[in-house]
Parts: sequence; structure tokens; C-alpha cells
Amino acid sequence: MAKLIYFIPTSLDGYISDENYDWSAPDEEVFAFINDLMRPIGMYLYGRKNYQTMAIWETPEIIPGPRLAVLNFGRIWQGADKIVYSKSLETVSTPKTRLEREFDPQAVRDLTAQLPHDLSVAGPTLAAQAIRARLVDEYCRAVTRRIHPVSRRIVESIRVQHDPLIHVREPGR
Repeated sequence: MAKLIYFIPTSLDGYISDENYDWSAPDEEVFAFINDLMRPIGMYLYGRKNYQTMAIWETPEIIPGPRLAVLNFGRIWQGADKIVYSKSLETVSTPKTRLEREFDPQAVRDLTAQLPHDLSVAGPTLAAQAIRARLVDEYCRAVTRRIHPVSRRIVESIRVQHDPLIHVREPGR
């Protein structure tokens, strides 16, 4: 049975997003570590904003100064299927991607029961829905060394009623 993993880079004070994400850009070693974590993912679940941010990985060679780990992440991302949950997005622009209008917890349960590879949920709003439905099996935070008090928290307005499995690994260990 596949796991649903909530993987998210955060600032030291627990924030995850702003307009450009420059604060979260990992160095080569951390990027290689993230690649190791993402390699087993066979499907990404995204909301609209997160999908639009991540679609750059369809063409990572256009990122200025591409490093080997960046290009490798692009290949990992391209190899996985994606589901985008959005009421406003009309189409998706990347291969292996389908658009769903509503997040359906039972459909995600069915995917985790059927798929041979793990799934990843991304973004605080979509992750909150998955957490409320008790779908998330593993939480993984990549914490940067920066404080960013003007952006969104890891999970917006949610009370978790169960103890999540917390998985901690560090680069180079």
C-alpha cells in the first residue's frame, strides 16, 4: 500500500510561501537529499497555485545556472503523474497531469490502496484537506535557515486530532 506524504520546505519559523520562493532555494547537497526523498513518489497532488509554481520542472533547463541536482529533480518530477485540484484552472499544461474540480478523500484512499508508488500532497490548503480526512501517512519538513514571518504557515487553520508520524532525516546522514 502506498503512503501519502506531505513534504514541504519551510522557513525556520514554519512559513512556506511568498511571491517568489527564493528564500527556500536549496544548495546542491540539500537538493540531492530532496531528490532522494522525492524519487519514490509516483504521483503529486497539487492545488492550482502549487501546480503553477511547480510546472517549471517540466523544463528545468531554462532555470538560470542549472545544477545537476536541479536537472535530476526535473526528471523525477516529469516521471510522476500529477493531479491538480482547482475550480478555476481551465486546463493543465504539463504531460501526465489531470485536472479535478474537487478534492475527493475516498478517491485518494483508493489511489493509495492501488498504486505501487507513494503519493505526495503539496500546499497548505490541499494538505489541510488531506490531513482533516486523515489521509496523510508521513510528514516531512525541509527547514531552511531563514526566518520569514510574512508568508503562509505550513498548514492553515487546522486542528489535527491524531498524532502524525514524524519522519526526520538530515542531508548526509
